[in-house]
Amino acid sequence: MDDEGLLSARHVAEHAYCPRLFYFMEVEGVFLPSVDTVEGTTVHRRVDKPSASRSKPSETATEDSERPRSVRSLTFSSQNLGITAVLDIAEIQGNDAVPVEYRKGRPHRVPLVGEEDAEGEARITRPQPWPTDRVQVGLQALLLEEAGYTVREAVLYYAAEKLRLRIPVDEALRNEARATIEAARKCAEGERPAPLVNDPKCFGCSLQPICLPDEVQQQRVASEGEGEPIKRRWPPRDDGIVVIAQRQGTKVGVRGECMRVTDRSGGLVREVPLATIESVALLGSVQMSTQAVHVFSDHGIPIAFLSAAGRLVAMVDPMDAASASVRRAQVRTAENRDRCLELSRALVAAKIQNQRTLLVRNHPSLEESVARELAGLTDLAKHAPSLDVLRGQEGQAAAVYFASLPATLHSPFSEAFDAVGRKRRPPPDPVNACLSMGYSMLTKECITALRLARLEPSIGAFHVSRPGRPALALDLMEPFRPLVADSVAISAFNRGELWEGHFTKTAAGCLFTDAGRQAFFKAYGRRMDTEVTHPVFEYKLSYRRMIGLHALMLSAWMLGDVPTLSFLTTR
Repeated sequence: MDDEGLLSARHVAEHAYCPRLFYFMEVEGVFLPSVDTVEGTTVHRRVDKPSASRSKPSETATEDSERPRSVRSLTFSSQNLGITAVLDIAEIQGNDAVPVEYRKGRPHRVPLVGEEDAEGEARITRPQPWPTDRVQVGLQALLLEEAGYTVREAVLYYAAEKLRLRIPVDEALRNEARATIEAARKCAEGERPAPLVNDPKCFGCSLQPICLPDEVQQQRVASEGEGEPIKRRWPPRDDGIVVIAQRQGTKVGVRGECMRVTDRSGGLVREVPLATIESVALLGSVQMSTQAVHVFSDHGIPIAFLSAAGRLVAMVDPMDAASASVRRAQVRTAENRDRCLELSRALVAAKIQNQRTLLVRNHPSLEESVARELAGLTDLAKHAPSLDVLRGQEGQAAAVYFASLPATLHSPFSEAFDAVGRKRRPPPDPVNACLSMGYSMLTKECITALRLARLEPSIGAFHVSRPGRPALALDLMEPFRPLVADSVAISAFNRGELWEGHFTKTAAGCLFTDAGRQAFFKAYGRRMDTEVTHPVFEYKLSYRRMIGLHALMLSAWMLGDVPTLSFLTTR
């Protein structure tokens, strides 16, 4: 919805397809590109270039013109209808206009009765517009008519078949378009609709990874014992690239549709297509041009700035639409101590259980009393009577865990870590430096995931909200600390990927060298790409996608779409 409260005609047409999809795109401003949308953009590349003049009826070609005039990217708004639209092409001749809408795919094919072969297969089919396409050109016709044009027909061009399908603009089409506007406006004024259940429309939808219809339905069935069991599950897309620039003196810019990374002397290090980038992290003295910041923001790509030591300093978050309904639900949750406690119990219990699992896996001589104590603290955390008690249990578990963690390291650095324990500002030894870097990168991952879920990272439940503190991101990362950051440290030191030459001692503590950061990020990237099975949905996702899924399910829980929370634990 724009600043004047007008609905996008394209999104109103989507309402006929799926109310929840319309709500995401129009009200919450959520959009995810997919292979289909990128191909559609390619099909529209020439059409989307605006014509030199966007004329009104009095300025168009005269009525005795022999050929209609084609006007591309023609924009119309109507306060009366409450919609706005950009027409791909309007073929105008005098006061007559024909809207032409380009679609990348194929039309709906309806078999003709009596034209089946011996096996019952249709031999002849008749092309028809898809319902959303029909509504969209109907809305365009209404806008053109309100602007003073006479519209007798509309055209849908299906690029896959190079077919121009003519649609008569009659009273039935106008009434269908007006009814869809009314239904869409009522939808926009209410709460987010529930996702469709076992609907074939969800296949191929680019917003499925955010809508999560099957996951929401499974949680409802598991909790309430009612409803239709889901018939399929599939994980979100996994095609984004996370770019980390850490070599000091590196410069990041853009050229065309690519990000360009150059070294100190201006030599090209790498080019990455913008369409493939999910997020960017810059460490230390890495420069980025203002132009690049603008372009990344236009593409919805968040940028994280970290110190050379790995401390998260700032994030550039694109100014896309925030969901008012999600933010309201988040604030209500933060102000409700019972809901905060419910969320915090689930987070802390999952974290302690994962800490115990990590020690059992990597500490062959772990005392039975330590494993038993962590298991007991897990059970206590699930039933903690208050947040203060829960924080005490979490702190007690952390003390037991970090006292045993040095024994999991087969490295000369384990003694130094054992002597000082876990310290972060400044990190006094290589192990603490590695843990701090891992936690900073994990915080960045959680902020990015919360942004995609339209949640505000600064409003937390377990962690107290303070200025400049991403409290909810710190909440979300709790179960993933041992699974990602701690695991990266253990594997990197035990495999010899990190050694003495990768660190330097300074007045600011123990820091990575350039080579050390490069070695760390190789281990970190490998861990984030590792697939793990979700305990409830039973499909495999990389850790990065798993964090994103948890953020989306957290948003669904706050909205009341799902009744319970389940965070990742491993065995």
